[in-house]
Amino acid sequence: MNGQILRRGLLVSAMLVGLLASATPARGQAMGSLRGLVTDETGAPVPEAELTFTFIGDVDITVTLMTNDKGEFTRSGLRTGQWKMQATKGELIGIQNVRVMIAAMTKVDTLIIKVPAKGATDTSGMSAKEVEDRNKLMAEMQAEFEAGVAAIETDPDVAIAKLTIVAGSVPDCALCYTRIGDANMKKKDMAAAEAAYKKAIELDDTMPDAYSALVVLYNQQQKLDEAMAMSRKANELLGASESGGDPVALYNQAIILWNAGKYPEAKAEFEKVVALDPTMAEAHYQLGMANVNLGQLPAAAKAFEEYLKLAPDGENAETAKAILKQIK
Repeated sequence: MNGQILRRGLLVSAMLVGLLASATPARGQAMGSLRGLVTDETGAPVPEAELTFTFIGDVDITVTLMTNDKGEFTRSGLRTGQWKMQATKGELIGIQNVRVMIAAMTKVDTLIIKVPAKGATDTSGMSAKEVEDRNKLMAEMQAEFEAGVAAIETDPDVAIAKLTIVAGSVPDCALCYTRIGDANMKKKDMAAAEAAYKKAIELDDTMPDAYSALVVLYNQQQKLDEAMAMSRKANELLGASESGGDPVALYNQAIILWNAGKYPEAKAEFEKVVALDPTMAEAHYQLGMANVNLGQLPAAAKAFEEYLKLAPDGENAETAKAILKQIK
């Protein structure tokens, strides 16, 4: 996942310690977001490609948008679950399934799309048979890539094997190594995961996914300086916009500050997150926790109330209700 949300350490006030000791991130949000890059088989960005997302489930939802002049796209407010994504431009086409994870502003794992040429003519000295063989290989590698990504959660060893095959066949496949890193994280092989993420950055230092993954890895290892450096780089790549930044990257940065014991600074970052994305339930919950630990109970109550509006059945709902009851 591909942008991942960090778990956090907690410092709690004495009066609420019994209520807060077991708090964990919520997973009850019904919306997520997509962010990515469309490239052709050479790795070049594809500007103004048409993207169609079709929800795979019990409701009929279709969303369309275009990539910008850098081949990038962003879409928020999507239902969580599986989506079929198709990217087209002229004779170029690419199809894959992506999963919008349960959490506000979740980054989807498989967003950089290799778009194989379809019906391409011989414009580079290749024969028609060579073009056909190339397109067949790209289609096979795309299918192998999707199967590898799908296996990360259920069988990371299979995922690593499939993604390694793709990495060996598709030159400079930075995304392949990022997903290999994800599979190793699932196995809790931190050394292998770190090596894979660093290889991805070596191949493409403009892709935010690997930086975001290293934020999570270093935070788990309590390497907070390294985590902050990766977070700033991910935020630079994801959030260089007039809106002031990317909510998930800023959220991760706030968690690192929290774990480093910089509670006022963490609170300020959580406030930025909820300003950028008022629907991000977990950020409201964390803002409430920050206010509790700083002794600002009225502000804490307001944040918890907002959290419960957004995620009434969220993983932290019972904790938020208990804290509210004690505050009042």
